[in-house]
Amino acid sequence: MKIVTESGLKTQEFGEKFAKQIKGNNLICLYGDLGSGKTTFTQGFAKGLGIKKRVTSPTFVIVKQYEIKNLKLKIKNLLHIDCYRIKSLNIQEFLETKTNLVIIEWPQNIELVLPKKRIDIQFNYLDELRREIEINYR
Repeated sequence: MKIVTESGLKTQEFGEKFAKQIKGNNLICLYGDLGSGKTTFTQGFAKGLGIKKRVTSPTFVIVKQYEIKNLKLKIKNLLHIDCYRIKSLNIQEFLETKTNLVIIEWPQNIELVLPKKRIDIQFNYLDELRREIEINYR
């Protein structure tokens, strides 16, 4: 599936709608250059899960955890991981907990430890406002 969003707000809205399709334990990998919309998408995604806390890039802390209070969902935590500055990470401990949903920015830096079953989302910067977003289920 491929779409083009026309603004940061539309990228967030797409993330929010996409989150409402998530049923359980998943790994979502976000690929794209700096400024391509990965964190903006994640902000909308978190909102779609019912997270009210402000979502920011985990660049310097590596992992941010957000509690999900939506009783209808099987997942209880959103883990937002940024691998921009690292070359290895044991993500198995995050994925083993069935109530975690994990989003990784810059997953190409830890490609060797990523499970085959995941959702890959590619973000492409088209211009100042527009982003092309392509989703691949693996």
